[in-house]
Order: sequence, then structure tokens, then C-alpha cells
Amino acid sequence: MRCLAVCQDELVIRMLDEILVPGFEVEFIVESRPASRRLHDAHVNVTAGDPRRTDTYLKADLGPGTCVIIEDNGRRSLKKILEAVRDAGGTLVYVLGIGSAATAHRADELRGEFPDVAYLSMAELFGGPLLTEFARSMTRARVQQYQRYFSDGERILIMLHNDPDPDAMASGLALRNILRRTKTTAIIGAMQGVTRPENLRMANLLDIHVEPLTPDTVKEYDRVAMVDVQPHYFGGVIDQVDLVIDHHPEQPGYTAVFKDIRADYGSTSTILTEHLRAVDVNISERTATAMLYAIKSDTLFFNRQTNRVDLEAFSYLYPLADAALIRKMEGAEITVERLDYVMKAHQSGTLVEQVFCAFLGATPREDFIPYVADFFLQLEHVKWTVIAGIVNDSMVISVRNLGYSKNAGELVRRFFADIGSAGGHRAMAKAVVPMRAFREKFGELSAEELGAMLQDLVAQFLHEATAVGEKKRETAGIKN
Repeated sequence: MRCLAVCQDELVIRMLDEILVPGFEVEFIVESRPASRRLHDAHVNVTAGDPRRTDTYLKADLGPGTCVIIEDNGRRSLKKILEAVRDAGGTLVYVLGIGSAATAHRADELRGEFPDVAYLSMAELFGGPLLTEFARSMTRARVQQYQRYFSDGERILIMLHNDPDPDAMASGLALRNILRRTKTTAIIGAMQGVTRPENLRMANLLDIHVEPLTPDTVKEYDRVAMVDVQPHYFGGVIDQVDLVIDHHPEQPGYTAVFKDIRADYGSTSTILTEHLRAVDVNISERTATAMLYAIKSDTLFFNRQTNRVDLEAFSYLYPLADAALIRKMEGAEITVERLDYVMKAHQSGTLVEQVFCAFLGATPREDFIPYVADFFLQLEHVKWTVIAGIVNDSMVISVRNLGYSKNAGELVRRFFADIGSAGGHRAMAKAVVPMRAFREKFGELSAEELGAMLQDLVAQFLHEATAVGEKKRETAGIKN
């Protein structure tokens, strides 16, 4: 996350630089040019400028997603600095009280005039792990901002991706709770409804209604939020929304008033768990059950794209959820239809150097393809799976790997982004390509030839990635 820190005390600057830089991209703004030169010589990212002037922040490329940290040392110019930041478009503003200036009276005085500003004293920061407390405070400020923004809307839409999965539906429920809305004032909707058996069971057991949408009906809402998806997914139909919360890699080509995108998180529900906790919203058993199941589902029970925050969210939600209900939802994962496609992949697929590839042909539903990819990744000696199938005149390709080093998202972007939609994480990715564009690039291929082509593409990608890695090691002077 990018931060602008407006500080004048060199000791405070050096301390914040030491603590924040590992987790944040921090640029300091100081008024004194000699101090700026000293700090620059000490390899601190610093700019000299008048913090009371709006153009100082415009030159620093301040945006609504930039966190602004302002040192409060008791001087009267603080309010002028806050006004300049606000006039420059700053929305996530955080005042850090230093020494005797950090009092409850001072905090109340600022909140009265600048209600969007979060205040925290240095003493409070040292009461616990600094970075953790600071990150939680910023999350709280961010959530409170979008809560206030959405409170003005009569009809709110929480939009999910097509054929929503557990993470999308659970995130929709969580955001509705954060916004303190009901199912009549905050609609959870999607362009295409729920079709996968386990997702249908989840929707039925937890009474989650996903309203069918069209591009025209989206325009009817006063506020639009997206969870577990970004506007680019809809192919240019939607290019502006009010809020985006997602754990997929950030994509360009749209504008959002607020967004919280964390591609290193295993699920969007993990992000929403932090949002709920940050503003002390009561999490119902129903919502906790949905979110716990979503985290478990999206991370394959912590076997892919998982980090410490996912485990923390799971641990927090576990005592609040209904474990028996989760077992019921999981019972829908294996169906006869899915087993048919597993057998088809087993018969036609190939395993070469720990890479399993298969072409399923025409499939009535898209969910068969990622299911087969996940299934074969569980086999011994398999580290990559690439499964393709044709759904509604589009080639759909699901890629899975163990996520140790090579990147599945890079693979699909490398070969398919020029002719269709392609992207994903290190351990899982997907491409959707119109058949016409696919044939123009790769030609008319039989089922056997298509499977062989997938193997060739993966082999080429892995060879290139290995060669780049070895080149970097040589440059760094590292030997095997």
C-alpha cells in the first residue's frame, strides 16, 4: 500500500521508515530542505515541500487510495495541512499524535472538524506490535469511509461474478453486514446465477438469494459494490463502481471510489473478516459459516494461495460458525456428472514430467473444468494440471499448480491474454477464449492434438521460467 507521511521530526521519520517500509511504499514530505537532504543521503524516500499547500500533494500524486499519515506535534498548522490534503483528494487520512500533543481532547477536537480522520497516539502504537496496530487502524478508517459513503444510497447492489462461488456469496453477505443493510436494501446479484452443486447447496442451506442482473439493471442502483471480482471481468460493460473488494490481482481499465485489493490473500472472505473485525460488527452464525466455508474452499483447506491472515481469519470464524452445516455443504462436491468428466480426463489426458493435461471436449457447465483440474492436482507425482473444455463456443482453460515457484496466472496471460480473458494467481488461473479467436491463433486441432498443444505450451513456459531464474542466479553470482 502507498503512504505519504507528513513529518518534521527526523527521529519520527527514521522510526516510521524502519518500521513501515517492509510492508508499505512510504514517501515522506518534510518542510525543511536541509532535513530533506540529510534524510535523502540516509536512503529515505523523502520530498521537500510545504505541507500546507494543496499542490504539494498533487505533485506527490496523491490519490483516494493513498494513505496519508500526518505527524501531530501540537503545532497550529495541523488543520491547514488536513485541509490541503482534503482539497488534493485525500480520503484515507491518519493523524499520529506525538508526545504531549496526543491527548483524548486533541483527538475529539480534530474529529469534530474532520470526521473522516483517524487519530492514534504514538503511545498507543507502542502498546502492541506497531505494524499490526497501524494496519488495523488503517483498515478501520477505510471501512468507516465507505460505510458513510454507502449510507446515502437507498438501493445498493453488491455484485458478484458469473456463477458465484462460496467466496463471492460469503463476501456478499459480509459486506451487507458491514453496511448494516437488509436483503431488501442491499441486493446481492450476478449476471449469471449459481449452477455448481455445492454452491447451490450452500445458497439453499444459508438462504442466500442471488438476484439475476443485466447491464441495464445495474444502472438502476444508487451505489454499486463488487466483491471477489473487478469490473474488467465483465468485458467493458461496467467501467465505474463505488467499491471493489477482491483478492485477485488488480486489473486496469476502471475507476472505483474505494477499493481494497489484496492479491496475496487466499480469499476475499479473509479481507472482509478483517473489515468486520475492524469496525466491531457482530458476525452472525450464518455469515460466519458462509465465510469459513469460503476460506476453506478457496484455499483448498490451506493447500494453495494461503498465508498467515487466512489462518487468522479461519481461527477467528471457527467458533462462530456451524460446523455441521459446513459438512452438509461439502457433501455436494462429488457427483456422478463430475466423475464422468474425471474419467474422460483420465482416459484422454497425459502426464509428462509432473504436468497433467487433458481436453474434455464440449461441456454443458464450466464448473466441470476447474473441478477436474483440482481433482488431478491431488494425485501423487502431479505438480501442474491444465484442463480445457468448450463451453458455449468458448475455450475455457483451468490451470492449477502447487504454487511453489512458477506462476499459473503468468502462464495463461502469456499464451491467451491476446485473444481472450486470462489471469489468476500463482497457484490457480483461468483463460476464456472465443473459439473463433482460438482457431485463428492455434488452428483447427483434434482433441488429441489440443491435449498435446497444452503440454507443449506448459513445457515452453516452464523452460523459459527456469532459464530466467538461472540467468538471475548467474547475475547474482549464486551457484547451485
